[in-house]
Amino acid sequence: MRLIQDDGEQIGIVSIDEARERAAARGMDLVEVAAEARPPVVKMMDYGKFKYEAERARREARKKQHTIRVKEVKFRPGIESHDYSFKVGHAKRFLEEGNKVKLTMMFRGRQVTHPELGLEVLARVMEDLQELGKAESQPSMEGRVMSMIVGPLKA
Repeated sequence: MRLIQDDGEQIGIVSIDEARERAAARGMDLVEVAAEARPPVVKMMDYGKFKYEAERARREARKKQHTIRVKEVKFRPGIESHDYSFKVGHAKRFLEEGNKVKLTMMFRGRQVTHPELGLEVLARVMEDLQELGKAESQPSMEGRVMSMIVGPLKA
């Protein structure tokens, strides 16, 4: 088998027993890096240290990534101006954080017979959010709930 030292220097083709002896003398493990090659290639390395560093790099990469979540903001057709501005403020904050926002229009009782009132409110919300996000889905009615999803512009 072809033996490679831990610093990358090629020792050459040696027997498996000699490779084990050399690795034991340096306090290293033998790791097969290319089993399909003829002859097979093995490398001397500290396998515990290798696994530790790989796990640490994986954990560090996961720390830096941002998962996009879908946050929900609920409205009603007859929403008052203060409630409206408060909820739009939340939606703006969610979009600035890089999350998607699900705008939900909830209808009660006979309000469901006038979905155009809900569409007006959602259109007003989209107008206020246009500098931070874009509509990923148009408003759709599901029972007594109308919803749409807004995604952030910078992702």
